[in-house]
Amino acid sequence: MERAELLARAELFLQEAVYRSRATQAAGTALAQLAEGAQRQCGLGDGPAVVLDLTPRGRELAAELFPGGIPARVAPLLREWVERQDALDRDRNHFLKAFRQRHGFDRNAYSPELRAQFEQGLERVNAAAATERRAVAQRLLA
Repeated sequence: MERAELLARAELFLQEAVYRSRATQAAGTALAQLAEGAQRQCGLGDGPAVVLDLTPRGRELAAELFPGGIPARVAPLLREWVERQDALDRDRNHFLKAFRQRHGFDRNAYSPELRAQFEQGLERVNAAAATERRAVAQRLLA
């Protein structure tokens, strides 16, 4: 497999770790909201839930990336990435909330200039997440 394909699969592997952890986080957040009778500000709860069990897709990717078995160095990288992705998602949610509070929730009502500001801001947040995910994927393959 070419390096670019390995890197793309490593990024997918990292995303699977986030998906698996996020499912647990969502359940915990929903239960906390029911118990407290209030909704959290950004919907992600108090902090990341880190679950290092792999989804079926995560196991497939792991077998492709690490045919000899998953090295011990992978678990700490996954934990670090899940925690960092949680922070990046919070940044995105906070950007969205702040922008919508200033300018309204209906993007159809935004002027072309305001819509461009919204899209550029969201792109900045998403590009930062993609850059960081790529860097962690490279470390994963090192």
